[in-house]
Amino acid sequence: MSSQSIIVPKQSTVPFHEARARAILRWLVREKVVQEALSTCGRTGNRMGYALGEGARRVALRPELLPFGEPVNGLEVMLKRCIYTPTNGFLEEAGCPQCRREVGEPLFESLEEWMPALSDNFTCPLCGFEDDINGFLYLQPCAFSNLGFIFNNWGDAGFTQAFLDSFADWLDQPVAVVRVEHVGG
Repeated sequence: MSSQSIIVPKQSTVPFHEARARAILRWLVREKVVQEALSTCGRTGNRMGYALGEGARRVALRPELLPFGEPVNGLEVMLKRCIYTPTNGFLEEAGCPQCRREVGEPLFESLEEWMPALSDNFTCPLCGFEDDINGFLYLQPCAFSNLGFIFNNWGDAGFTQAFLDSFADWLDQPVAVVRVEHVGG
């Protein structure tokens, strides 16, 4: 089994997302969390990513579980609109922050409008409250954004709160950490 820990801003459309991604990547390279050169250490697409660096030990909760020596251990940066949810056992449950009632089914159905960027927002069908889709309450960590940072096979190691706080500062946005498990590698 392999995993991904994905750090995602809690905003559908991050302004200047490509420039922010470059700034974060420069910061991660400077801190030696990842290596500067691209290599085939990714999981998706052409498998190109930024390999794990020695500085990752400082930002992991359990550094002994980092995937050093594994062929898939790199950071992939997503610069397109994506839905980040756990693939196994995701419940698709969500609540309205205003009326505190369950709105999961209509919210997840609204992703058909969210994905092509017809709207960043969702309106609660029960009380009319409207906000960015990330502003609703989810029982399991998930996020929806045009920017994402996929750390391949870092799931068991976790991230320190200080690292996540710094990441949020660099993005100027709160972040979600979505963990994805891949059965069969």
